[in-house]
Amino acid sequence: MDKNTFTGLFLIMIIMGASIYFMKPSEADIKKEQLTVHQDSIKKGLIKAEATAAAAAATKTDTAKKSGVVDSAVLKTPFGAATFGTEQFVTVENKELRLKLSTKGGRVYSAELKNYKTYSKKPLILFDGDANKFGLTLKAGDRTLNTNDLYFTPSAASLQVAEKDSSSITMRLSYSPTQYVDYIYSLKGEGFKLGLTIKSTGLEQVISTVNGYNLNWSASLHKQEKDITQERQYSTVYYKNTDNEVDYLSETKDDKKTIADKKIQWVAFKQHFFSNVMIVKDGISKSDLEVATNVADTSDVKQMNANLVVTPNTAGAVPLEFYFGPNRFNTLKAQGNDLQKLVNLGWGPLKYINQFAVLPLFNLLNTFNWNYGLIILVLTIALKLVLSPLTYKSYLSMAKMRIIKPEMDEIKAKVGEDNPTLLQQEYLKLYKKAGVNPLGGCLPLLIQMPIVIAFFRFFPSLFELRGESFLWMHDLSTYDAVITFGKIPFIGNHISLMCLLMTVSTLIYTYFNNQISGATGQMKYIGYITPIIFLATLNSYPSGLNYYYFLANMLTFLQQYLIKFMVDDKKIHAQIQENKKKPDDPKKKKSGFAAKMEEMMRQQQQIQAKKK
Repeated sequence: MDKNTFTGLFLIMIIMGASIYFMKPSEADIKKEQLTVHQDSIKKGLIKAEATAAAAAATKTDTAKKSGVVDSAVLKTPFGAATFGTEQFVTVENKELRLKLSTKGGRVYSAELKNYKTYSKKPLILFDGDANKFGLTLKAGDRTLNTNDLYFTPSAASLQVAEKDSSSITMRLSYSPTQYVDYIYSLKGEGFKLGLTIKSTGLEQVISTVNGYNLNWSASLHKQEKDITQERQYSTVYYKNTDNEVDYLSETKDDKKTIADKKIQWVAFKQHFFSNVMIVKDGISKSDLEVATNVADTSDVKQMNANLVVTPNTAGAVPLEFYFGPNRFNTLKAQGNDLQKLVNLGWGPLKYINQFAVLPLFNLLNTFNWNYGLIILVLTIALKLVLSPLTYKSYLSMAKMRIIKPEMDEIKAKVGEDNPTLLQQEYLKLYKKAGVNPLGGCLPLLIQMPIVIAFFRFFPSLFELRGESFLWMHDLSTYDAVITFGKIPFIGNHISLMCLLMTVSTLIYTYFNNQISGATGQMKYIGYITPIIFLATLNSYPSGLNYYYFLANMLTFLQQYLIKFMVDDKKIHAQIQENKKKPDDPKKKKSGFAAKMEEMMRQQQQIQAKKK
């Protein structure tokens, strides 16, 4: 590998490392967003003016209840009686879910996943409290009401469904004994889905549904993982349209989007490892989606909001489904509706490498019920075996370049460095006679690069690693801090032991690679900068990812050690000398690389001739 080629590859790696690091939100940005005052939230539309009105109405209601006096004028308005009441909770649960329904708004007040815990071993509650809303905007005469502020009557005090059973519970918003809006919740004994059918009865002359219902769904999602910065980096609003296209808002900054040209099938408030998804079976005709890191509770991950227009079917009902569950690829895929696309496996070819090669192999190994540290080891070995022919070719090419290096030094001493064009021409002649491709050591590495980058997205998205320990690493889905300290630029507030080991192994790999390629001078030391960049970049990434890179380095050492016994430098030198003795074949077609290089040399000579 010549100096220019190596420098180009090194610059590519510098750009990749820098882009990965600088795309992450800084601590200063996060603190600034967390300390933004309540008035800024109002300007961004996250807290609507209706909230103030609702608070005033609630105050008035509480005062009326305490005094025992109910305003008769209010009772005469549409749904007037429903503006008064006491919030009560109805528990709905199955094997996986424990949900609380509130009589105020008839909504899901909180969602707990019974079989999972937060990083700190507390119950895993996706959302709860008044920062979360689910309400229909109803137009009754000259009044505009939101069901989120009205009181519903439950059909039962609780609902518990077991095994293969299924059952339902109704939250009713009454206008009169024969006129009402029902939220019919249905649940099976197993699974992460909650059915909801919104149905109005006898209200055709009271509320207008010509343009459909305006449905507001919002949630402030709780912190579940060790590193909230990393969790925010993988959390945003996803959606799927009727063309089966899945897209999402920005993961790194506040973002909003209006979709009116196509119907949407589902909207998801996605966190790093868990999601809240609302599936509208008949589609959403218009959607205003928004995500923001400015949340009332600074320990929450993000605030997500969806203002949707849904249209009742011919039966006057709006059938919905909620998914409250993990972002495990196979679990999501089993739900249908392409929910597995919530797991971001990368862009372009990287996504297909992960989805159709890496993930199936990982799932196969997972069937053996091994520790995930062992599974990553076997996965790395399998990958290295597949790529071993490329590794062999790379080693062989670097060995050839090392062997002809003394002759290249002689040419350099003879021609000098004042005429780089002539020097490159002489090098090309030597390559041609010796039958050596100067890029032969680089091309195999470039071919492997997409796979290396694909793993960079695969491991942070892998739900299976969450909470899984191996050796000293208590959780393979996050960093393993061996030392913690105050904030240091580019490093953070800790040192990850596995990241440190990965960096040391990369430095050692660079040293031995220099021995194989015969790099000298500046080229000998420039390769040591890249591992230092990766130390700063990957220090806060999952220990499982750094463990994979560490194993890859160790297995590369082993491969090169074994290949060394297969490659005889004396035989290679003898073959090169034989090649140099052979006369040039004028009919032999030049390689694309050689042809381009000769053309570049010719153009350079013409430019220099004109200058003279």
